[in-house]
Amino acid sequence: MVWLISIIGSGRVGTSIAFLCVSNALDDVLLVNRNEGKAIGESLDVSNAVPSTSKFSIAGTSDYSKIIGSDIVVITASMGVYLNDRTENMVSQTTMIKEIAQKIKMYCPSAIVLLISNPLDILTYFFQKETSFSRFKVFGIASSLDASRFRYLLSEKFSIPQSSVDGALVLGEHGDSMVPIFSRVKVDGKPVYSLLDDDERASVTRALRNYWKDLRRYKSRSQFGIAKNAFDVIDSIVNNREMSVPVSVVLQGEYGENDVAMGVPVLINSSGISKILDIVLDDSESLLLKKSSQRIRDQINSVPT
Repeated sequence: MVWLISIIGSGRVGTSIAFLCVSNALDDVLLVNRNEGKAIGESLDVSNAVPSTSKFSIAGTSDYSKIIGSDIVVITASMGVYLNDRTENMVSQTTMIKEIAQKIKMYCPSAIVLLISNPLDILTYFFQKETSFSRFKVFGIASSLDASRFRYLLSEKFSIPQSSVDGALVLGEHGDSMVPIFSRVKVDGKPVYSLLDDDERASVTRALRNYWKDLRRYKSRSQFGIAKNAFDVIDSIVNNREMSVPVSVVLQGEYGENDVAMGVPVLINSSGISKILDIVLDDSESLLLKKSSQRIRDQINSVPT
């Protein structure tokens, strides 16, 4: 089966995802950008990464009608750069995501949709509501990036390889209220709770929440981490390899939450989300997750209708 992967937005993240899909001969890729020249130029560049044995191709366009038949749509588009908080451009981003949602609903209503754009949880929520697509086919990719960053910070803390950190998981908002789940992490086989005190856990949490700000001291924005995490999910879908990963999804009773999108652990396969996993959290983590969901809900309610 040949899939068509359409990527809305041809900036650094969208192009990095396209590069990974093409260089790994995953499937045909279409870059869509409001500046058609940008989409064409990036596709011409990425096309040189197509393996000689690959039958797949990449193209660029500004014409949304060309996404007809897309099996997967990845949204990386943005109306501007945020500097201090991922919710800075929330209103303009929400307007943008509703417009994109209508086009995807028109041209490829059966597609699995992966959102990358920020504020991630809010946009995931409004896209799903705007299209009425199954919530299991609309999800935001970012909690897995936060988990990767959590793993990295712990590896730095203990001066060990990242491979020695097992079970790093981050839930809730992709933002200032994200919740690292320390209770499930092991370092070299030892529970991290026995290795870190309360102050040290608080310090790691602050570093995790501010990771993107620290990164921007050295470059304009991140691209490779989120691109790789998105690619892994796309690869799981295309090749029907079941994958356990945290993503943002609209909840209907899971974790005691309703009508809000936030990061929770799920299983993914060729149909999208096959199952939302119910994991045991300690009391402090459950409370923080509740506060995180309320923060997202307040942001959703603040968006003008």
